[in-house]
Amino acid sequence: MASERYEHRLRAVRVRATAVAALAVAVALLAAGIGLVVGLRTELSADVRDAARARASDVARVIEAGRGVPAPTVSAPDEEFLQVVDADGAVVAASENVAGQPALARLDPGESASVDTPLDDDPFMVVAVGARDDGRRLVVLAGRDAAGVSDATNTVTWLLLIGLPVLLVLAAAATWIAVGRALRRVARAEAAQRRFVSDASHELRSPVATVRQHAEVALAHPERSDTGSLAGTVLDEAVRMQRLVDDLLLLARADESALLRGGRRPVDLDDLVLAEARRLRSASPGMRVDSTAVGAARVTGDEDALGRLVRNLGENAARHARTRVTFALTDAGDGWVRLLVEDDGPGIPAADRERVLDRFVRLDDSRARGAGGAGLGLAIVAEVAGAHRGRVQVGVSEVLGGARFVVLLPSAGE
Repeated sequence: MASERYEHRLRAVRVRATAVAALAVAVALLAAGIGLVVGLRTELSADVRDAARARASDVARVIEAGRGVPAPTVSAPDEEFLQVVDADGAVVAASENVAGQPALARLDPGESASVDTPLDDDPFMVVAVGARDDGRRLVVLAGRDAAGVSDATNTVTWLLLIGLPVLLVLAAAATWIAVGRALRRVARAEAAQRRFVSDASHELRSPVATVRQHAEVALAHPERSDTGSLAGTVLDEAVRMQRLVDDLLLLARADESALLRGGRRPVDLDDLVLAEARRLRSASPGMRVDSTAVGAARVTGDEDALGRLVRNLGENAARHARTRVTFALTDAGDGWVRLLVEDDGPGIPAADRERVLDRFVRLDDSRARGAGGAGLGLAIVAEVAGAHRGRVQVGVSEVLGGARFVVLLPSAGE
């Protein structure tokens, strides 16, 4: 039921987000469409007006030159006309296509207007240009057919009426898909977080239950209780809880991309590897720890985090090894430092080699918490390597026959 409500909530968010985005896109497209049509009409009208003004200016220059009022002619009688009128509005001269017609417009010099004419059903753009003929004030009227302006804007308007809804549908579909993907990632992240909290709670419950059980037995039967044994149990479980909490805090920092809190600086990785080899020899005297193949290698990163990576690999190898653990570290000069950790234990089945790097994963032969830990050690290795732009490879050791872990990290110069 809770899952259904959660899915319904996500679906409602997806619908609302798509609706808001579609509305915003619709408003933007509508404003852009109107602006385009208005701008196109204005530009085309200006072109027609300029052409008419240029034609009228040609006639006005002839008059101003003192050659009298010429008989104006036009090359396209269906698309343009010329009239010369006096101050009283009487036609002094006109092109043949409007001969005998009264003045088709009453305009002062410099003015323009859209005028209906007997030449066409569509209006003409008429421009007035002033001229003087021996002291007589004249006005040259030049008209041009503006049907092309209407035709062009109508065509663009119809294209927009068809294209804008298509663009709106595509934008809504793209938003629907993008929001769906984002919500799926959020849902997966929340599910992973819930699993993480559940697993962490389960792991913490075990040492708490152990301490409580021993404390209750000691309280119920004080005569049988061994203070030293109880203190030892409490100490062991407290150490276990502390390590688990430390691991959880480290993974929490990894989730917040704050794993490298110490900053990036050059780190001699060989020093960390050799120190871990010495620690294993001290902790497990019967274990053969080979570090002869450890060469000098420097990386850039957080020394504490890298030390945790090396230690977790060493502890994992020692936990599963029979008698031998091998460390190798090389910098081949190709931009990558390779850290190799192998053991002669039972190895990791091929089907589990990727899964073993996940959180709270314990394979069947190491599920006992006393032996296998909480299943966070290798997950921390993967997180630390990823934070340093590296990666982890899991395989089988050709020499020892057990597990083989290879960590690739960019060298300090990269």
